[in-house]
Amino acid sequence: MLTGIHDAVLIHNPAAGRSHHRHGQDLEAAKRILAEAGITAERQETARAGDATRLAREAAQSGRGLVIACGGDGTINEIANGLAGSPVPMAILRTGTANVLGKELDLPWSIPDALRRNLAGRLERIALGLARHESDEPWERYFVCVAGAGVDGSMVHQVDPRLKDQTGELAYWLTGLSHFFTYPFRAFSVIAGDQCFQAAQVIIGRTKYYAGPFRITAGADLFSNLFEVAVFTSTNRFRYPAHMSEVWTERLQEQSDVHFVKTNRVLCEAPGGATVYAEIDGEPAGKLPIEFSIAPDALTLVVPGKEAPQAPARAGDRARQTR
Repeated sequence: MLTGIHDAVLIHNPAAGRSHHRHGQDLEAAKRILAEAGITAERQETARAGDATRLAREAAQSGRGLVIACGGDGTINEIANGLAGSPVPMAILRTGTANVLGKELDLPWSIPDALRRNLAGRLERIALGLARHESDEPWERYFVCVAGAGVDGSMVHQVDPRLKDQTGELAYWLTGLSHFFTYPFRAFSVIAGDQCFQAAQVIIGRTKYYAGPFRITAGADLFSNLFEVAVFTSTNRFRYPAHMSEVWTERLQEQSDVHFVKTNRVLCEAPGGATVYAEIDGEPAGKLPIEFSIAPDALTLVVPGKEAPQAPARAGDRARQTR
């Protein structure tokens, strides 16, 4: 059970997910549930990219007791970047398009039910992934669940945000279908630990799940200080539909052109003049070269309880029970 927390900031992306129009009532219910647990919550909405990071950083600087992320993978990523290095814990409510972390933590889509599970949970300090690009304009960014380079990086860069808002995961499938015919599947260098590969796709997992229901880095552990890295070495485009079926049948680890490595550092570099894109937590992350490393002890996460406590009966309910 969460104890000693008396105030929270609930950061909400109002555009996240196809059912976002229903979130207002659920969030008001969430505030009531928090109040019943002795936690005063302030709801703050994002309007543009970067808002969630700014709001989370302000919450950390002002010493708030808890930050609750209500949005998709991008919102969770921004909030984690705002809280990284601080003691303020992050809890999540599962909304958005895929919400890989919610899937990993086995949270329900129901906002009230997920909140009760969080209130029954525990605090755990975890590592984050850190993506770093060294160039004339260097940058670095934390990620919570997964990063990738190659086919998926290009696809994420080309997804139409309006189509994503309207169709959710279907936007990725439609973009992926066009990529099957147009993406060049060029090889780039992947150094994972002490191993070096030429690959057309790499997935760097902190979580078992990828893009929602897919278990690609099935040996990843959110509570360890390692990535599980899946390196796809084939440049034959027709191998990738086969890989999707192998994911569903849990036979991906048996394939000779897919290699799995446990490590805390991955360096991806494109051959001279080539453009290869990357993504982190389902959001565009620019072009290679990018180094991915583990940042240990970086974030306090609320790990939900297995079962939510029963909601207290309301006065009207108790009256009906006594009749």
